[in-house]
Amino acid sequence: MVARLEIPDGLGWVRGTPAGRAWLAVLPDRLAACAERWSLRLGAPFPYAFASLALPAELPDGTPAVLKLQYPDPDSAHEATALAHWAGAGAARLLGHDPSLRALLVERCAPGTPLHTLPADAALDVAVGLLPRLWRPAGAPFTPLAEEAAGWMERLPTNWERAGRPYERRLLDTALGLLADLVGSQGDQVLVNQDLHAGNVLRATREPWLAIDPKPLTGEREFGVVPLVRGAELGHSPEAVRHRLGRLSAELGLDRERVRGWTIGQTLAWSIGGGRVFPNQVEVVRWLLAAR
Repeated sequence: MVARLEIPDGLGWVRGTPAGRAWLAVLPDRLAACAERWSLRLGAPFPYAFASLALPAELPDGTPAVLKLQYPDPDSAHEATALAHWAGAGAARLLGHDPSLRALLVERCAPGTPLHTLPADAALDVAVGLLPRLWRPAGAPFTPLAEEAAGWMERLPTNWERAGRPYERRLLDTALGLLADLVGSQGDQVLVNQDLHAGNVLRATREPWLAIDPKPLTGEREFGVVPLVRGAELGHSPEAVRHRLGRLSAELGLDRERVRGWTIGQTLAWSIGGGRVFPNQVEVVRWLLAAR
């Protein structure tokens, strides 16, 4: 056990909601239950965690691992199922799972440096090789992209109004129109990760690079590159975003306009959350609307 549980700064946002405070209150007991169940030696929490409490762990035989206690949001509900589906091919292996505790024990990537430490084009080379391995046919229990997008379309206007109309109406209308067109015209449905940005691919030893922390959906491949196109980890500028859009679409054989449309739709949907507006997300949408 760790002597005293310190909550990383990245998880400080959970103190702002009743659900978050309730989760924080039960974390020490859940941590103790996991340590007992899997006979773990635990280190101090990783400081960069944002959506879960993650700690380095060691199994009784000395195997290094990571213990994750998930914040109970729906996006990560099937993380363990996705990791089991991939079975270690291009992603960290699932070593243990306790759904009642929202606890996962996963392979620890060593040295664990993130993909964005590479030059941008070298990182895209890795992504082009990795993503097709993760796009496996899948169905239930994963949420369909069509269902997820319907939720975005329902919430977008309300969130925009509540946030004080933080960006121009044309962005909202365009995103809603694109999502409505894309949802019903998708290609083959595969397992996609709506949070596979360059901070969630880590250097490892078993394989050169492994994906972690999936937020899985089933949807068409064009959606699968959205987090990399949008993410600031590989550069936040109109040129960088458009370069990623072009390279990933061309080299993975994807329809560029569908990638662009999904990126605009999801990025705007994620630009407001928890009462906060994320200006970088809105900028990406503006840049992509200007890109043809």
